[in-house]
Amino acid sequence: MTTSTPPLREASRAILLDADDRVLLLRYDENGGFWATPGGSLEPGEDDATATLRELREELGIDKHAVELGVQLAERSKDHLVGGHPVRQVEKYFLARVSSAAVDPARATQPDNIRDYRWWTVTDLRRAKETVYPVGLADLVARVRDGRIPQHPVVLD
Repeated sequence: MTTSTPPLREASRAILLDADDRVLLLRYDENGGFWATPGGSLEPGEDDATATLRELREELGIDKHAVELGVQLAERSKDHLVGGHPVRQVEKYFLARVSSAAVDPARATQPDNIRDYRWWTVTDLRRAKETVYPVGLADLVARVRDGRIPQHPVVLD
């Protein structure tokens, strides 16, 4: 019996914070419903920064000039289905700062299956009864809020 590794799918995601250190999460209905950070897979020839800014425009209508894109905070690997096909998704999470006024979903060009968006405080994340991805996001946002930005990307579950 041969076990093969699913094809690699590289993704770039934003831990998008406003001036009050609230993080913006997107609501999806699939898999029982969950909240997640904005982002998605890299297109051919794209680097992580370009992909992150593109995804913010596509999903939330945010102009790239309104975003202060920072360091990579974390990464996560996960095997799951995309379009019915198994992939090993490797996600890199980047700190991004934006004014809440810059978010305009009416200008989104590819909102995919996004059902809602909401700004969350660290307290909101820790009290959430709903599923939030990635696991460990509350602790990571708290570190950033407290000025303790990781020197190396944290590995998330």
